[in-house]
Formats: sequence, C-alpha cells, structure tokens
Amino acid sequence: MEDHETSGLGATASPLGEPLLTATGKRVVDRDTEAQLPPYRSAGASFSRACLNLTNAVSGVGVLAMPYAVSRGGWLSLALFALVGAVCYYTGTLIARCMRADGSVATYPDVGQLAFGAAGRRTVALFMYVELYLVAVSFLVLEGDNLDKLFPGAGVELLAGYRLRGKQLYIVLAGAVVLPTTWLKNLGVLAYVSALGLVASAALTVSLVWAGVSESGFRGSGNVLNLAGLPTSLGLYFVCFAGHAVFPTIYSSMKNRERFSQVLLFSSALCSLNYGLTAVLGYLIYGDDVRSQVTLNLPSGRLYTKIAIVMTLINPLTKYALLVAPITA
Repeated sequence: MEDHETSGLGATASPLGEPLLTATGKRVVDRDTEAQLPPYRSAGASFSRACLNLTNAVSGVGVLAMPYAVSRGGWLSLALFALVGAVCYYTGTLIARCMRADGSVATYPDVGQLAFGAAGRRTVALFMYVELYLVAVSFLVLEGDNLDKLFPGAGVELLAGYRLRGKQLYIVLAGAVVLPTTWLKNLGVLAYVSALGLVASAALTVSLVWAGVSESGFRGSGNVLNLAGLPTSLGLYFVCFAGHAVFPTIYSSMKNRERFSQVLLFSSALCSLNYGLTAVLGYLIYGDDVRSQVTLNLPSGRLYTKIAIVMTLINPLTKYALLVAPITA
C-alpha cells in the first residue's frame, strides 16, 4: 500500500515528466486523467474530422507568400521551412502533454496556469485572445479588400440616408456570410466547413500549376542561398504554422484524444506538402520576380486567375469559426 501511495504521489508531483515515447516506442497515456478532461462543448469529433479541422486551422493564406519566402532566402531556405515545421509539430505534442497532465486543463490559458500559476494564465489569455481577435478582424478586412478589387463601386442605401459602399459593404457582407458558421458548437459538424477550406487550398495550388504550364513555363533556376533574406523567409515560414492557439480546442473536441498526436502528424505533413509544393512551383514559374502574394503575379482575365482569387476569398471564411471558438468558449 505504501509503495502504491508513494508511486501515486510521485506521479502527481511531476505530471509533465512523462516521456513522449517509451522504450518500446509507444506513447504513454494516462487513461484516467484523459477521461476527466472536460469536453469542448460537445466532444465526439472523429479522427478524420479532427484532421480536417486541424489541417484547416494550420493551412492558411500564408501559402500565398511561400514562393516569395523562397525567393528571399534561396532554395536552401527550404531547410529552414522543414525545421520550423518540425519544431511546430513538437510544440503541438507538448500542448497535448500539458492537457493530459491535469484533468482541469481544457484551454490554452489553462496550460499557462498549469505552468506558471495565475499570472501565467492571465498572460497567456491576454496574448491569445488579442491575437485571435486581430486575426479574425484581418480576415474580414482581407475579404473586403479583395472583393472591392473584383467588384469596385458597389454600394447600398440604408435607413436615415446612410450608405455602405466599397470595402465597408463587403466587410459587412463577409461578416454576414461567416456568422452562421460561428453558431456550430460541435467541431465535428464544423469539419465540413474545414473540408471546404482544404478544397480551396488545393484549388489554389492547381491554379498555380495551370498558370505555369499554360503561360510562362518553369524557369528551373534561382538563388541557392541569400543570407540577407533569411530572416524574412524564417518569419514567413513561422506564419504558415501559427495555429497553436486552437490546438487545445480541437484536442478537447475529439472523441478519442489519445490519437491527437496522429492527427497532428497527419495535418502537419499534409500542410507541409501543400506549402512546399506551392513554394517550389511559384519560384520555378516566376523566379525572383515573384511578388509578396503569388496571386499578384497571375495575369488578369484568365480562368485560373479567377479561380485562384475566388479560392483566396473562400479560404479565410472557412477558418473564421475555428479561430473565434476559443474566444466564444
């Protein structure tokens, strides 16, 4: 009995000391602690739906800047991209370990409290909520800017002679379109919206390939390494994997939380493949002439350009509900 109690106290004293892998290569999971985790609203998202949500959360409009990132740092900067992806995957597994360490941990601020106490909780919550709020606002502004370029001069008369026009009108319309997705309390259902976002990302890459084959072709050259541009490349690579704030939400929504690491691995590999393919193709097509967003290089009036622009509009809307989920919770 004493040995059992001593063992239990030791496990409680250092819950974060668990190894990521045992000697046999199997992950250590405390099933009792796992079962105590409070679900995010309605837990029960399957493995495939969790993969859709997590992949959609990670894969964002940062893909448009990948060719520019390679042009700034050169081909060898892709090694930094691989390193950043590996680091972000590892830190994602650390988040899962933190959530397994204590049955009360269900959000990112809970992780902050577990690590640094009440001050840590307040600090993490402040930065996380501000970041998610600003990203959500930037998505609406992005929609307004792009739609105003596609359909300039639009306007509508409201009551009391007030008129909405241009970007303001499109921001309001984008908000109206995205609002129903924020009512989906179950992340299993929200996975269908995430699937649309992944289709949009894939269509964007296909449009880029289409442009290269039918227009300028592939140059097959470029800088091997540009040390002066590496900081820019590194910053853009980190932006591509900046989805950690919603990891606890997706983890808590899963039916089988033990498989979160597999979900994270699958999503990271899929996003890395899409990012890397877009980076290589964009740089091969446009070389050092590639612009900060590769869609700006596409010639106007072409069908693939229109598809790329529409996919760029759809992509942020499919991520909006995932981003605001921690705030609304």
